[in-house]
Amino acid sequence: MSDFEVIDPIFGHYVLGNAPVKRLATGFDWAEGPVWFGDAGCLLFSDIPNNRILRWTEADGISTYRAPANYSNGHTRDLQGRLVSCEHGARRVTRTEYDGSITVIADGFDGKRLNSPNDVVVKSDGSIWFSDPHYGIMTDYEGFRGEQENPCVVYRVDPDSSAMHVVVWDMNCPNGLAFSADESLLYVADTGRMFSDDPKQMRVYPVQGDSLGEGAHFHTVSPGAADGFRLDTHGNIWTSAGDGVQCIAPDGRLLGKIHVPEVVSNVCFGGRAKHQLYITATTSLYRITLAVSGVQRP
Repeated sequence: MSDFEVIDPIFGHYVLGNAPVKRLATGFDWAEGPVWFGDAGCLLFSDIPNNRILRWTEADGISTYRAPANYSNGHTRDLQGRLVSCEHGARRVTRTEYDGSITVIADGFDGKRLNSPNDVVVKSDGSIWFSDPHYGIMTDYEGFRGEQENPCVVYRVDPDSSAMHVVVWDMNCPNGLAFSADESLLYVADTGRMFSDDPKQMRVYPVQGDSLGEGAHFHTVSPGAADGFRLDTHGNIWTSAGDGVQCIAPDGRLLGKIHVPEVVSNVCFGGRAKHQLYITATTSLYRITLAVSGVQRP
């Protein structure tokens, strides 16, 4: 079977027929949260159940970046290039400083603990936006079973005051999130409450200063769910799915698929021209070279 499934002819302009899906490493339990460090030529990602952050380079393959890692999930970089991480185990969002020390960005709201921060993005004004579903406290597999004290929402952390406020509250369990290139829109995945039959969908929200306007349904991935995703420079969303990676047009149409032999959790763009898509998929890390570049944030 081909690595590609073209649904709309435009998808053929974004993929390269002679560039296959490559498995770069395997042996993980649930790989997640890839983030590209172009200045270091490496990719960091989480192996959540094994409580570690791993590092991959072309020359050396896999090594351990941090273990234990508080069952970290999603990662990004801030405007200064520092690693920002969502930690299930410690129920917090942290920043790794240049000297390796850890700064806590958020660990509670309204006098109560966060649930299990999942995915995080940084806006061009330095504000940090993160989702806080309950997945990491529902079992002991990806963290520590615990009491849910706050609703499952998306927060914004102010870059100057560190004040937090809720920006998305109309979801069962918000998960992956990403800004459009011009930051006029925020896309958020709702993957539903654990042990429920909640519908899974992607929603899109207009950005209105420090907050968001009313959200609307954008797309429903099938099979699987839009766990994590990133945008390319054409405004297309490249998202996780049960059968690989799916490419969604800015108007919500499914354009095509990249078939991956495992359930995909998340993706990020990297490489010298931001044209390589790194894919975390259950037990493995994959990569494919595309004919389009990603929006690298920051």
